[in-house]
Amino acid sequence: MKPGANYERVFRMTFASVYPHYVTKVEKSRLGGRDEGRTKEELHTVIHWLTGYTDKGLQKVIDKKVDFATFFAKAPKLNPNVGLITGVICGYRVEDIEDPLMQQIRYLDKLVDELAEGKKMESILRK
Repeated sequence: MKPGANYERVFRMTFASVYPHYVTKVEKSRLGGRDEGRTKEELHTVIHWLTGYTDKGLQKVIDKKVDFATFFAKAPKLNPNVGLITGVICGYRVEDIEDPLMQQIRYLDKLVDELAEGKKMESILRK
């Protein structure tokens, strides 16, 4: 999205409405010579790394149908290494996105893409 674009529609989307798409994307991936896709547990590992949510906390935000603005505002602790997440997502470099909330949403999208692409977990978690 272009700088200055109206992001409100994205911010109001519920995490619960997008989460099943994340699960499908990683489970259906067949990249890197793997016979099967990645797992929901691996997706949770990535979400935990980025946001600090536990499985229980993640389930709460899904059940309460919180929007992305609330999802990131209430995240226990954004990982201090998020600045290491770079690259293009939806045609924009994540490191160049000026709106902090949109950047956090795109960080998550980028990590989900990397998981679905078959990258090693150590690389995804910026170890």
